[in-house]
Amino acid sequence: LPFLSKSLGLNLDGWMTVQGAEQPRKIPGRCHAFEKEWIEWAPGIGGTRAEKESKVEVDDFVERLLRQKAMEHLGDVRRQWDELIKGGGFAPPPHHLGKGDPRP
Repeated sequence: LPFLSKSLGLNLDGWMTVQGAEQPRKIPGRCHAFEKEWIEWAPGIGGTRAEKESKVEVDDFVERLLRQKAMEHLGDVRRQWDELIKGGGFAPPPHHLGKGDPRP
């Protein structure tokens, strides 16, 4: 709705975008520029066509928002670490097990 925002002086896009809220320290969120551009041009050509034409960008945007691949990677690292500990190939330091020197 950029045409209404300009003509009426209202910020109608701000509450529609995921990252449209006021940002602390004026630093925009992840992929904020892509999301704003998407809102401006996608309805003009149709959502399905826009998604097909910019499939790579949309997938990147969704990944940056949800961070599914990153969480999957961290889960894999954690499983490998647990397997090493269970197999005896790695012994974590005592302060990771709660057996370290007590702090004053």
